[in-house]
Amino acid sequence: MKTQFLTAALLLPLLVVAQPKAKKAATPAVDPDKKTVIADLDKRFPEYAGISKQIWDFAELGYQEEKSSNLLEEQLKKEGFDVKTGVAGIPTAFVATYGSGKPVIGILGEYDALPGLATEAKPDFTPIAGQKGGHGCGHNLFGTASVAAAVEVKDWLKRSGHTGTIRIYGCPAEEGGSGKVYMVREGLFNDVDVVLHWHPGAQNAADASSSLANKNAKFRFKGIAAHAAASPERGRSALDGVEAMDYMVNMMREHIPSDTRIHYVITRGGEAPNVVPAFAEVYYYARHKDRDILQSVWKRIENAAEGAAKGTGTQVEWEVLGGVYNLLPNVTLAEAMHQNLQTVGGINYTPEETEFAKKISETFNGPKVPIESAAKINDFRTASETTTSSASTDVGDVSWVVPTVGLSTATWVPGSSAHSWQSTAASGMTIGQKGMLVAAKTLAMTALDLYKTPTLIEKARAEWTQKRGADFKYEALLGNRKPALDYRK
Repeated sequence: MKTQFLTAALLLPLLVVAQPKAKKAATPAVDPDKKTVIADLDKRFPEYAGISKQIWDFAELGYQEEKSSNLLEEQLKKEGFDVKTGVAGIPTAFVATYGSGKPVIGILGEYDALPGLATEAKPDFTPIAGQKGGHGCGHNLFGTASVAAAVEVKDWLKRSGHTGTIRIYGCPAEEGGSGKVYMVREGLFNDVDVVLHWHPGAQNAADASSSLANKNAKFRFKGIAAHAAASPERGRSALDGVEAMDYMVNMMREHIPSDTRIHYVITRGGEAPNVVPAFAEVYYYARHKDRDILQSVWKRIENAAEGAAKGTGTQVEWEVLGGVYNLLPNVTLAEAMHQNLQTVGGINYTPEETEFAKKISETFNGPKVPIESAAKINDFRTASETTTSSASTDVGDVSWVVPTVGLSTATWVPGSSAHSWQSTAASGMTIGQKGMLVAAKTLAMTALDLYKTPTLIEKARAEWTQKRGADFKYEALLGNRKPALDYRK
């Protein structure tokens, strides 16, 4: 037995040598129209980088994006789009259309900033005095890349004479304001065949992934003011109501599904320690991948608020400000987008960008990720437990009324967290802008596939119909309320 094993071991290298060399897989040829898209976007990169930087400088919060939306609207008008502003009762929302007939391909664009996070585009935290917000989620890049992609598709439709419509949706207040929900509710996506979107990130991926459904509200407690030392018995503290609610919700965490997310901030807690607070407010978010579970958890949060009010002798009311569905993944569309992302490739840093990335990565509170991974494309993954994002997005609602697909590109230094000063800084300089260009190319190239291959749309819609169910009826989680235009004020 030993002799046989030894003989086989000695012969193995010879057998390996004797095998003919495997032929290297040929790189598939890039469609000439896609080559034109890539070349044109490369040529126009400085222009789009400038637009993204302007929006980064504006740093306007949800439903206050007047300058940002106007800048993108004017760019689209200049390119020959028919632009309708103030749609769905939202002054900073718009829909821009070019072409006619089917298919109708939509592209989503966002441009709202986050409260706080105002920092210079430097690898160290350098606050910008007097600025309320910062683009810690990179929406300055999001809106710009989507417009750039739509313009490229428009140019191709014009050159080729191909039938079809390209439509870009200017979507405000994604960060907690649920802007797209009102646009869905208004029926603005009813005639669309496929919707494309993307999001800034720290890696390049086009997975068939999902997200968490989300519901949020401000709970407002009303009490009775009194002198906190001389006559506290005459007061009823609204802050006590808030704190009692928070305590009960925190105890509840042990008895809800472990993958539920609940977070809150006390936005008003009183004016002075020696005055019993007559008013206090707490802002709650709850998330879960299953909308039914989310709704049941939310009802318990409301019960906690009512119980807290009774126990503290206060009154409570709440205003639901936002609510979004989980993303409905579409493997057919995701595979097509992934192929285009592979064709485009990731980004390579210049020496200056490498130095920026190294310095900023030293500030991360978490596992270090090689900065070279910005040049790589993640392997494709279908929707599963491991590909459900812990974030939420109002793109989820769109995906339940029309087949939708998206991607993420490395606009931030690998290892960065969204909603951080580090992501804000990268979103305002060339690292973010290069990632934005990858997204614009991938979106435009995927749109061309959809126009040229009707069967791709048919297959995607068949998958979408099967996944959402024949009896599905869309109902917004935020109900029939009007857009919460003042939720950031």
